[in-house]
Amino acid sequence: MRARTWLVASAVLLATGCADEAPEVAVPADRPPAVKVAAASSGGACRLLDFAVIAEHTGATFDVAAATERGDTHTCVLRAQAAVLPELTLSVTDTSIDAATFTLDVQPRGAAKVTKLGKGAYRRTVPKTAKAGPVAEVGWLADEGRLASLRWATPRGTATAEVEKAGGKLVALAKVLDTRKL
Repeated sequence: MRARTWLVASAVLLATGCADEAPEVAVPADRPPAVKVAAASSGGACRLLDFAVIAEHTGATFDVAAATERGDTHTCVLRAQAAVLPELTLSVTDTSIDAATFTLDVQPRGAAKVTKLGKGAYRRTVPKTAKAGPVAEVGWLADEGRLASLRWATPRGTATAEVEKAGGKLVALAKVLDTRKL
């Protein structure tokens, strides 16, 4: 009985393989198609950012966003999928400090004062380190009681002059961010 069962099963399997036309099989692509996702979809401070607006103001293209929130601080980090640096970080924290306290306690020594940005603002270039290039930073006290900063971290070998130019672009970007939307 077992022999007959095996013979019948073998005959069925062989017969199904002898069809005139081979069935069509969908072959998956190497990767699924890329889907563009807005930075805001990551939540946190990323809700204040838009990849197109960043590209318009800085000339850089980012396509990956990650956010975190801890207490009253909201942070967003943007990168290009293909590279770790440059990296753009936005941090926003609720605060009760006034403009005078911002200038005395928050603004780093040697930082340049920025006008027409919140109640007080600065920009500076942080020197390169052994592992990374210089960093452009813009910090400001927003009108609604929020302390905000944008940092542009660069890879090793980036010229300081290039980062200082990026600092000016960060100021322009900071002026279009509305931290009240957090």
